[in-house]
Amino acid sequence: MDLESLMPLIIIAVILIAVAILFTFIPVMLWISALAAGVKVGIFQLVGMRLRRVVPNRVINPLIKAHKAGLNVKTNQLESHYLAGGNVDRVVNALIAAHRANIELPFERGAAIDLAGRDVLEAVQMSVNPKVIETPFIAGIAMDGIEVKAKARITVRANIDRLVGGAGEETVIARVGEGVVSTIGSSHAHTEVLENPDSISHNVLNRGLDAGTAFEILSIDIADVDIGKNIGAILQTDQAEADKNIAQAKAEERRAMAVAQEQEMLARVQEMRAKVVEAEADVPLALAEALRSGNLGVMDYMNYKNIDADTDMRDSIGKLSENGNDDHEQN
Repeated sequence: MDLESLMPLIIIAVILIAVAILFTFIPVMLWISALAAGVKVGIFQLVGMRLRRVVPNRVINPLIKAHKAGLNVKTNQLESHYLAGGNVDRVVNALIAAHRANIELPFERGAAIDLAGRDVLEAVQMSVNPKVIETPFIAGIAMDGIEVKAKARITVRANIDRLVGGAGEETVIARVGEGVVSTIGSSHAHTEVLENPDSISHNVLNRGLDAGTAFEILSIDIADVDIGKNIGAILQTDQAEADKNIAQAKAEERRAMAVAQEQEMLARVQEMRAKVVEAEADVPLALAEALRSGNLGVMDYMNYKNIDADTDMRDSIGKLSENGNDDHEQN
């Protein structure tokens, strides 16, 4: 085949390639869909989105939904929110839900809520259908020392105006828990709480705990009340145990001091005995010296020996009497 016969085929191939590139780069079908839905979008505007690295269907499809729902949303608004990293489709769905529920939600506020990391559609749904948050068991101690445990159900509605910068569910639960503990603690007896649990609800609800949060508290209901430990008795028992330990420590200290004093007295007695033994050892020397020097006569010495023997005999008789009495007592 010569070149002239191949030219028509080459032209057709070039045209097909050009059309394929055109339909790939330019979303013609999306443009046709927008025109069919009554949304005025230029073909060059779609090309500009491609050049700005914006996926056209992520902007045009939500724009069609908003137009059909009667919302006045501009293409530039959706495109700028997409470039900022937001979820355009979720914001538009939230705007449609708010419009249907007669909730005022401008696009700028919805976009800000979405960029803040909150689910704007869920917030709108929570404004229409309030959410119930259930707290864990919250323990408080009444004035009579009895522990009371209460579980609360908090019905909240999203506050659209405070979603950006407002505190979340954890803050609401913490504030309600603080209010429950305070109310139980101000009760004179735990029976008051058991007889009238709704007093906790009224007390806590009147404190305005939703201030600064992203929610509006509609009601606080006490779901369950239970009795815990007798904290007052436990504290008294612990105090008595501590007092007993202190008393035992002081008694042990006094005993140790008495033992030390006794040991000191024994040491003194031993010292005195040693001195007596030493003095007794000097007696024979003194007698010998007195005899040599003539200060002591023989008769005087004999009288001394008689007295000493008499003293030994009396000591022996006394020891025998003591031993006899001890044996009699044992029998």
